[in-house]
Parts: sequence; C-alpha cells; structure tokens
Amino acid sequence: MVEASGTDPQRGVYGISVAAELVGMGVQNLRAYEARGLLEPDRTDGGTRRYSADDLARLRRIGELLDAGLNLAGISMVLDLEDQNSELRGENQQRQDRI
Repeated sequence: MVEASGTDPQRGVYGISVAAELVGMGVQNLRAYEARGLLEPDRTDGGTRRYSADDLARLRRIGELLDAGLNLAGISMVLDLEDQNSELRGENQQRQDRI
C-alpha cells in the first residue's frame, strides 16, 4: 500500500541512527528488538539496516508497551496478536467486499 505522499510505508529508507532518533530510542535498543524478533528491518546488499515507516510505527508501539510495563516477551506476544488481528480483519474485509 502506498501512502498519499507517494511513498511505500514498507520500504526501508532510514538508517539505524536516524530511526532511533525519530522514535526516541537508543541504537542498541533497536538492535536488541531485532535480535528478539520484534521487527525485521530491510537490509542493503552490504547488510546495513534500513527502517521503513511501518518499522518506525512498530518501534513506537514497542515503546508504548514498554511504558505500560510489559517486558519484551509480553510485547512479542502482544505484537503477534495484533498482527494476527490485522490479518483477520483484512480477510474479513475481503469477504465482505465480495458479498
């Protein structure tokens, strides 16, 4: 899906230091969240991480959940459930559109 601005929110465009600054987190935190499987940024051919607008939104959500007192294991479970819920809503919408 392309945003109104014409950019693809899934396309990795931000380096790790810019992404960390945009979401107000440390670079090491972003690396740790990736290591825990909470997000998977794009990589260049040389292996440099590239974060998308969707990745930034996910990082902000991680921050919200941390502020709410969840640990990384709990955050992983919440994000998985939110992803599944979003997928099911999309499938449901497709079914409704066919009717």
